[in-house]
This record gives sequence, structure tokens and C-alpha cells, in this order.
Amino acid sequence: MHIAMIIPRLGALAVVIRDDHALLVRRSKNPDYGLWGFPGGHVEPGETALEAAMRELHEETGLHADPVEYLTNIDVIRHDETGALALHYLLAAVLCEYRAGTPVAADDALEAAWVPLAALRDGELNTSARVAELADLATARMNQLRRRGSLSAETR
Repeated sequence: MHIAMIIPRLGALAVVIRDDHALLVRRSKNPDYGLWGFPGGHVEPGETALEAAMRELHEETGLHADPVEYLTNIDVIRHDETGALALHYLLAAVLCEYRAGTPVAADDALEAAWVPLAALRDGELNTSARVAELADLATARMNQLRRRGSLSAETR
């Protein structure tokens, strides 16, 4: 009997909010093929999750942003039809401050776009799990940092 060993993988998400919009990509690969979510991917050996988020953001969208801080962690655990563990990712969501660029889908993205936060809250897009919740968390944190003067006034 052969039992596959699933080892948790570390990934990073670049969470960019600007002008009441979230930067999202539509995934071209599994997991979550065809679903909208934040740009991101695997953290490479020797790379921090902050660095990985910036690298993935640029690779998937062409945008430039600065990492602000770790926002939260998300466990993605999926089982197959028999109940066996199929995959396990720990995603470090990195709050990012937009700097420059227009989103253009590249690398692992089918599409890249600024999506209105209201559309996320209303469920208008087919998204990965917790995207709307993460966008709301990022918006609240950005507003808090802006009130403290920790972010530039240009970032809305």
C-alpha cells in the first residue's frame, strides 16, 4: 500500500487595495484554476514571504508595490473524494502599497484587473475562498495606517 505524503507548502499573496478596488488575477493553474484571487504563489527557498509577494505581484501583473506588513495567514487544506489529504498550503497575506503600473496578466494569470470592493462583497465574481474577507481586512488596516500617517496620502 502506497500512501502519498503531503507536505504543507508556503505561499504568499500580494494584497493591493487602491481607490476602493482590489487588484485580482484570474488563475491559469490549479489549485483554483479560473477563479479570481490575489496575485501570489510559492515562496522560494531563501526568500521571505514579503519578497515572494512582491515578486509574484510583478510577475503576474507587471505592477510595482511596496510590502507594508504581514496581514494574516490563511490555511488552504483540501481533501480528495475519498477524504484523503490532497493539498495543504499556508498562505501569508502581505499588505502592499501600490506604487506604479497598469495590470497586465502574465505568468500564472489569465486576467488581471482592479475589481471594485463592492463587487467582491456582492459575490459578483467567482473567487477563491476568503478573497472578499481579505480585501475588507486589508482596507480596514490601510485606513488605520493612513490615519496614523504610516502610509502615503496618495494611497487611497
